[in-house]
Amino acid sequence: MGPSQQNRRVPTKRKPGADADAYTRGLGLLSRREHSARELEAKLARKGHAKDEIGTAVARLREKRYQSDDRFGISIARARVAQGYGPARIRAELKSHGLSDAAVRAAIEATEADWPAVAAAQLRRRFGGRPPEDGEERGSRARFLLRRGFDPATVRAVTRADVDDSSGFD
Repeated sequence: MGPSQQNRRVPTKRKPGADADAYTRGLGLLSRREHSARELEAKLARKGHAKDEIGTAVARLREKRYQSDDRFGISIARARVAQGYGPARIRAELKSHGLSDAAVRAAIEATEADWPAVAAAQLRRRFGGRPPEDGEERGSRARFLLRRGFDPATVRAVTRADVDDSSGFD
């Protein structure tokens, strides 16, 4: 090595936003996709931000309408309907993100989903267009739809199977 190369510092690569404050980091997260307030707070806490800094940042993001639990709920609900999930499963997921009962109800209503049609599409996707061979297969199809979060009345209408109304959802 020559004398000019001995004292030369090689710049280290830094991640973008490595020294970012909670507000800036939260804004960066929201620029990629919607987040619930709870989810945003958890991610900022994992990055080492102080609790009071996180609270201030999330409040500011909400105030500027960059973060909205209502918008987040609608986004998740629409995505889950497109994936073939029923209202009970969607409700449970939204509640796990910390959304209020009113926000959850509004998000599910905003999808304007035709639940029997969504359930029927899932049956066609999973079991093909053929009718069930017997009562056991009809029950299997009903359990499949119940696991995906469809209510017993919808499952009964689509499969014509006897379904217990105490399915454990809601």
